[in-house]
Amino acid sequence: MQKQVFQGLKVADFAWVGVGPQVGRELAEHGATVIRVESHRVPDSLRTFPPFRDGQPGVDRSAFGAAFNTNKYSVAMDLTKPKGVELAKKLVAWADLVTESFTPGTMAKFGLDYESCRQIKPDIIYFSTCQMGQTGPLKNFGAYGMFGTTYAGFSHLLGLPDREPLPIFNNYSDFIAPWYLTSTVIAALIRRKKTGKGTYLDQSQVEAGVTFLGPTILDYQVNKKIARRMGNKDPYMAPHGIFPCSGQDRWVAIAVSNEIEWRAFCRVIGSPGWCGDEKFRTFLSRKKNEDELNGLISQWTGNLTGEKVMSLMQEAGVPCGMVQNAEDLFKDPQLKHREHFRFLEHPVIGEHSYNAPAYRLSKTPNHIHKAGPCLGEDIEYVYKEILGLTDEDISDLFVEGVITTEADVPGAA
Repeated sequence: MQKQVFQGLKVADFAWVGVGPQVGRELAEHGATVIRVESHRVPDSLRTFPPFRDGQPGVDRSAFGAAFNTNKYSVAMDLTKPKGVELAKKLVAWADLVTESFTPGTMAKFGLDYESCRQIKPDIIYFSTCQMGQTGPLKNFGAYGMFGTTYAGFSHLLGLPDREPLPIFNNYSDFIAPWYLTSTVIAALIRRKKTGKGTYLDQSQVEAGVTFLGPTILDYQVNKKIARRMGNKDPYMAPHGIFPCSGQDRWVAIAVSNEIEWRAFCRVIGSPGWCGDEKFRTFLSRKKNEDELNGLISQWTGNLTGEKVMSLMQEAGVPCGMVQNAEDLFKDPQLKHREHFRFLEHPVIGEHSYNAPAYRLSKTPNHIHKAGPCLGEDIEYVYKEILGLTDEDISDLFVEGVITTEADVPGAA
């Protein structure tokens, strides 16, 4: 197998839930050795989120939690005990990168904040990621991505104009912030290679999300215009929306951005008389009569499958995509060709799918070989092979409750 781009990189991954673990996963899937440091008293929230194997909750039964931690190794240690902190500091001494995603001040309580870790290893790279960042009046605002996305302004724009704001699906900023952070970690690694110096990276996930609303923010800054909810409409395209197709709950997205696409669109649907109507002849007239236009389009799409509409439109150069559900995604020929879904064997869940990185590196391809670990699954490897502990050392730590493979929470399985 070819050497991977991050092979040799060592990561002590204290981060939990969404953003931080995605960065560690990305590094692990390209060769880094990532040790996931967990608590058996306060398990990562993703371990408690469905879907679960056979619908039965358990810290080792969540496919969601496993999917965020492929190729990683897991140890569970109690950082409220001095010997737990001692173990953690040994991992810091071993690592090139330390990650954490807690409310500011949490790691300092254990003597594991950046300044403390820098005393252990002067060239350490260390990142903190949380909703608001490490400084400012709202730094202690602890929350999941749904709240940060709302604070960043996304929910204000989501929904119909005559209805209240909607929460955006899947904590949108949680899938923006990791890629900024991954890129910055790479920059810090390059800097360390050139200068020998470590780096502290402080990320606000809210600020990362705000960058995706740049045009809206600029419009306010320049024109004092506050953007409003507009459903599926777009201020610069018409038609632009989601249209029903034949079958139960089947839909297709169509976005026409210029007159060339509009004429092609009209040819695809058979150039009905209304295409030449004064109400739809120009972009401005289409926007003015958009609801009527969408109704006419829906009559046409409703007689065809989403696949057929997408095929016809794309062949004519009109941007169009079928709204796919989970079953569609697994059958999708493009995703199959790209081998996007990788199937791995999990000790408890069994074989299930994992998303491959959306990009491919030609000389150092990713290698997803290890399912997301069970809690404390890799005690032998981490404590014996990496930290050099003896069997007697490990047994004593088990007896003292410093390390374990069992979650100490109600209903854990």
